[in-house]
Amino acid sequence: MKMERLIGILSILLQRENVTAPELAEQFEVSRRTIQRDIESLCRAGIPISTAQGAGGGISIMEGYRVDRTVLTDPEMQAILAGLRSLDSISGTRRYAQLMEKLSAGTGGLVPGSAHMLIDLSSWYKTSLPPKIELIQGAIEQHHTIRFTYFSPKEESVRIVEPCYL
Repeated sequence: MKMERLIGILSILLQRENVTAPELAEQFEVSRRTIQRDIESLCRAGIPISTAQGAGGGISIMEGYRVDRTVLTDPEMQAILAGLRSLDSISGTRRYAQLMEKLSAGTGGLVPGSAHMLIDLSSWYKTSLPPKIELIQGAIEQHHTIRFTYFSPKEESVRIVEPCYL
C-alpha cells in the first residue's frame, strides 16, 4: 500500500505545481504525519522535493526535474506504469494515462504498448488480491494456464485459461 501511495504522490507532484500535505492526506486517507514520512521516503529515493510553510506554501518537485529512466529497470518501469493505469480505474479520468505517456516517452523498447497488467483499484477485495495478482502475473510472463472456479448466478464451473492481460 505504501508503494502505491508513493507512486500516487509522485504522480500528483508531477502534474501539479504545488500541493499541501492536508490535501494529500485527505486524498490518500492517511494522516499528515504519514504524508511527511512518504515525502521523506521520496527525498531519500532521489526525488528533489521542496516544501514551504505558510500561505501559498506546500509540497512541490523542484522546477525542471524529470524522472531519470536510466535508473529504472524494465520491471520497475512496468510496475510504475501498471500503478498509474490502475489509478485511472478509480479516477474516471485519463490524467494518469497522460502521465504514463510522459513517463514512457523516449524509452524505445523499454515499455511495450501492449503492457499486460491493469489493477482495478475500485475492487472490494483489496486484501485478497495481491497474492492472486502475483500468481496471474507469473502465469502471463511464463505463458502458463490458470485453473479457477467461476461463480455465476446460474452455476459454478471450473475454468482453465491462459491469461494474457490482467
